[in-house]
Amino acid sequence: MGVLWHAASAEEEVAFSRPLKEGFTDLGYVEGKTIVFLERYPAEEKERFDAYAIELVGLKVDALIAGSVPAAFACQRATSTIPIILVANPDPVGLKLVSSLARPGGNITGLSAMAFDLAAKRVQLLKEAIPALSRVALLVNPSNPNDANRLISELQPTADRLQVSFEAIEARTPAELKGAFEKIAAGDFGAVVVAQNAMYFNERRQIADIAQTNRIATMVPADVFVEAGALMSYGPSWPAIFRNAAGYVDQILKGTNPADMPVQQPTKFELAINLKTAKVIGKDVPPTMIARADKVIE
Repeated sequence: MGVLWHAASAEEEVAFSRPLKEGFTDLGYVEGKTIVFLERYPAEEKERFDAYAIELVGLKVDALIAGSVPAAFACQRATSTIPIILVANPDPVGLKLVSSLARPGGNITGLSAMAFDLAAKRVQLLKEAIPALSRVALLVNPSNPNDANRLISELQPTADRLQVSFEAIEARTPAELKGAFEKIAAGDFGAVVVAQNAMYFNERRQIADIAQTNRIATMVPADVFVEAGALMSYGPSWPAIFRNAAGYVDQILKGTNPADMPVQQPTKFELAINLKTAKVIGKDVPPTMIARADKVIE
C-alpha cells in the first residue's frame, strides 16, 4: 500500500497515520504480514510529491492513499490505472480529481472533508461566539489558487445576513505565517478563519501560538488545531475520516472498481472549543455554545 503524506516525517503525521492503520487493523489486516505500508514524506515540496508518487507507482503498489491535495495531484499525474484513495480531500469535483461524487468515473475515489460546504456554518458559529464580529480574515494558501475565491463565494450570503465582511490573507509557507497574522492583527480583524490546507495542518501549533500572541480568535477546520491551541473548530472527525479510508482500500483489493465507488462525505460534524485559549485572548464564549460543544478543552 503506497501512502503519500504531506509533512516531513512519520512523527508529524502520526495524528493521521495512527487512525489510518487502525482502520486496517479493525478489518483484520496485520501490518507487515497481510499488508505493508510504503509511506513517503514530501516535506511540503512539490518536486518530492511528484518524485515519490512516481516511485510508488514504480514499486507496483496495489493502491495509493493520498493524504493531501498536493499528494492527490501528484498521484493523479503518476498513474491512471492504479487505484487512488483520497483522504479528507476538500473538494474532489472542484479540483477535477473525480467526475462526480456519485460516480467518480476513473481510478480515483475516497473521502471528502466538505471544506467549502462548511465555511458558512463556521462563520455563523464565530459570530455566535463573538456577537460584535464585523470583519473576518480568511487565511488561505495561494498554492491552492481557487481557495480564496471559492471561500468568499460560499460565504457571501452569510456575510450579507450577518453583516460581516471578509478579506483573504495569504501564507504560502510556514515562514510566512507570522507575517500574515501580524497583518491580521494590524488590520483590526475580529477573527480569522483558517482554510483547510495540508501545510496549515502541519503548522497547526505555530498557527495557534501566533494567534494567541496576537490575541486573535481562530476558527479552524479540525479539532486537532483546537488541541494545539486554536480557539474553535467545526467539522468532521479527522481520525474517523482516515480510519474509514481502510474500508475503501479493502473493497478495491477485493475487486471493486474505484470508478463505481461514490466519494464518501461526512455526515457527523463536531464543535470543539478551547477555553484556555479563550481566556488567553480575552474572549468569553457564551455558556450556551459551550454546553452544546462536542469537545471542550478547559
